[in-house]
Amino acid sequence: MGRFGSIEDRNRVEAEMDYASRDLPQTIYKLLTQTAERFPNRPALSFQLLAGERDHATTLSWTELHKRVTETANLFRSIGIGPSDTVAYLLPNSIETPVVLLAGATAGIVNPINPLLDAEQIAGILRETGAKVLVTLKAFPKTDVAQKAAEAVAMAPGVTHVIEVDLNRHLTGLKKFIVPLLRPKVTTKHHAKVLDFEAATSAKNHDHLDFDDPQQDRVAAYFHTGGTTGTPKVAQHKYSGMIYNGWLGGKLLFDETDVLICPLPMFHVFAAYPILMSCVASGAHVVMPTPAGYRGDGVFDNFWKLIERWQVTFLITVPTAIAALMQRPVNADVSTLRTAISGSAPLPIELYNRFKQATGVEIAEGYGLTECTCLVSCNPVDGMKKVGSVGIPLPYTHIRILNHDDTGNMHECGTDEVGEICVANPGVFPGSTYTEADKNHKLFAEDNYLRTGDLGRIDPDGYLWITGRAKDLIIRGGHNIDPAEIEDGLLSHPQVSFAGAIGQPDAFAGELPCAYVELTEGATVTVDELMEHAKSHVHERAAMPKYIEILDELPKTAVGKIFKPDLRRMAIKRVYDQALEGTGASVAEVVEDKKRGLVARLARKGEVDEASVKAKLGEFTRPWEWVA
Repeated sequence: MGRFGSIEDRNRVEAEMDYASRDLPQTIYKLLTQTAERFPNRPALSFQLLAGERDHATTLSWTELHKRVTETANLFRSIGIGPSDTVAYLLPNSIETPVVLLAGATAGIVNPINPLLDAEQIAGILRETGAKVLVTLKAFPKTDVAQKAAEAVAMAPGVTHVIEVDLNRHLTGLKKFIVPLLRPKVTTKHHAKVLDFEAATSAKNHDHLDFDDPQQDRVAAYFHTGGTTGTPKVAQHKYSGMIYNGWLGGKLLFDETDVLICPLPMFHVFAAYPILMSCVASGAHVVMPTPAGYRGDGVFDNFWKLIERWQVTFLITVPTAIAALMQRPVNADVSTLRTAISGSAPLPIELYNRFKQATGVEIAEGYGLTECTCLVSCNPVDGMKKVGSVGIPLPYTHIRILNHDDTGNMHECGTDEVGEICVANPGVFPGSTYTEADKNHKLFAEDNYLRTGDLGRIDPDGYLWITGRAKDLIIRGGHNIDPAEIEDGLLSHPQVSFAGAIGQPDAFAGELPCAYVELTEGATVTVDELMEHAKSHVHERAAMPKYIEILDELPKTAVGKIFKPDLRRMAIKRVYDQALEGTGASVAEVVEDKKRGLVARLARKGEVDEASVKAKLGEFTRPWEWVA
């Protein structure tokens, strides 16, 4: 593990040698084997089904994890999975989930799927990736994963085998005997063969692979993006990108003595790569609290005690989780905690300050994308953190800020000039980022710089700042919401002629969906009636608008397109004015700043409680300033 404190440290790592000259394993299985040989008896994975500080935990050493991955990969190969075949999994977090991820990438191509998607979306992903095997849950109380899996497989005839993981094996005492009596019934309409994960894997050889593991690069994972309309796009990841992400963690952040708590889902790149793959590369220990992670019963209430129990050194988190944790006292010894790394959405400065004050630990904000196999940049863990920025590009990652004009010509932006963030690194798969070829059209600048769709700038110190999204996505607590999902739902009402959906600022989720509508002439529909209409016509729960406003006329461009910057200004003013009530300040105007995006300018209405203004607006991510 090296020091990561500055751009000089990053440059020093790059100067050691070209990335291609580093003697790194070519496959995930070889990387895992090397770590198991180095740290055979050290803990690799721990899992608690229940969130209590003294609840039963299942732990695998690196030797045991290697055996589990070996026998699981042998099972997949024995039921027809070759290097170009797909093993999908629809699983919450459990000890088996990382085993399936690593084994699926060893025998074939692994395809993690979000269990919160609906059955049609899951089936669409299974068909898109050509999945032959689905690993999922056996029916279990308080979860509908098994039911959704059965429905989805009925719509994905290419799936030949369903392998069921029974969480009951992680229970002890009376609960272990009660669960089988409470197990919900699942109606199976598909023709896939159903196997029990534990019985099927333990029957296989765990000492060595029964097949060759050629030491060469190939596509080994399909990760879907966080879309909410139709079938999400599916990104392709190669061994080289997966190992690059793990190497970054092992080189810059972790060693075998570190403990990472992982309350994020293993279907997401953040958990799969910066957490799991970093541990596979370094020998660090991953702890997974409950199948639902942060959403699990009692996780937030017991979180600080879990950090004390496991002697956690690194917390990987997101702003919504930090906000929830800050509502609970730090009621345990968290002195082992060295750093928290936050991603998925912008981090409000007030949240950063509250976390540091409560724990003594700084948060390093980072940036990554499913399309880049994940990591792009991070605030230096051992150096200067610019709160609000996403830090400096990681070693061997090259970021350019580019503007494309209407004729397709490219312009390189200068220091602090806003443009589209474009990335080249070992995690980018030029020309073949998505499984659907037409989705890769115009996705690259100069053939190898991925156009992220995010707008940003690089400051004089080399730190990257994200200022907006070219794609207009609403990001609710790290969940990507396509505004079209909301707009289409509202436009299906006969009295709505125009609808514009945007993300309004939110102190907890970063953004919440809201919508502005223009009605047909003579319309009588009310906001309450539109909310009811949205409930049955906006199909994704996360996309349900939290606020709807009827305007006489929506702002539009010269060609009749809804002009969303004006809607965002209105939303910022409304939300901030509400937050500022009683402080003596209000929003005078919201202006566009080339560096910072939309900025709220505040006016004093009399005596102002400046500390209160700072605290209240510090909970949001958008910038603000006083009117001179």
